[in-house]
Amino acid sequence: MLRRIKNLREPLLSFSPSSQSSDHDGSALIGLALPQALIAARVKVWAAAIFLVVVPVFFQAPLVRSLPWLSLGMTGAWLLAGRYLSARPATRLWGDLITGFSWTWLAGSLYWGWLRAEPLWHLPVEALGFPIVVTLLAQGRSRVGGYFFLGSLLVTAVTEIYIYWSDLLPMWRQVMITDPDWVPVVLRQAATSLQTSVSFSRGILIALGLLTVGILPLQSKQLCWWAFSGAVLSTLIVDLLFWGSAFCF
Repeated sequence: MLRRIKNLREPLLSFSPSSQSSDHDGSALIGLALPQALIAARVKVWAAAIFLVVVPVFFQAPLVRSLPWLSLGMTGAWLLAGRYLSARPATRLWGDLITGFSWTWLAGSLYWGWLRAEPLWHLPVEALGFPIVVTLLAQGRSRVGGYFFLGSLLVTAVTEIYIYWSDLLPMWRQVMITDPDWVPVVLRQAATSLQTSVSFSRGILIALGLLTVGILPLQSKQLCWWAFSGAVLSTLIVDLLFWGSAFCF
């Protein structure tokens, strides 16, 4: 009888509220850590997309004017880096993003290196990577890099439409071929031509539309949409800064 009572007490003694609460706390901590890690990953992808849009403005632009072949050759380096990082699970995300960035770098090298005086060639050259990106997306590959490329291309296309809409193509050519000392004069003329209620209203509508397109993807939990948002918003900001500088001359 005593042995039976002892056998009944052992399971009761092994059970304690502290052990149950520790298990519950551990699962709760894991449940909190997972969303925080996902949010951190989204923010990192978004920030990286912004960085990869800003880099060409301050680094590639001066490089491609003086050393276009070097800028073009760096496309291969970007692609190799993207492939190397994509082959490793820990860095696959960043390799994906860099691969998408490589297509924008290639387009920038080709256009601003040799074709910058021809505005009609700008959008077709910027879209060179489009068939490759669409093919990869159809195969379920390179979603983060593909969405980054598409976001950047979207803003470029809409900006081109506004330029055509406002009849600024002749001034584009003048800016590219004129003496640097006369560039402020041409930009001032372009700014003056935009200081009408119609042009201003069109610009505001386009900017608000792109701003909305850039903000809405931030509600998604998918990293590819955060890359898209970063590309759209940063490209929009760069374009607005360019137009703002034209009004300041």
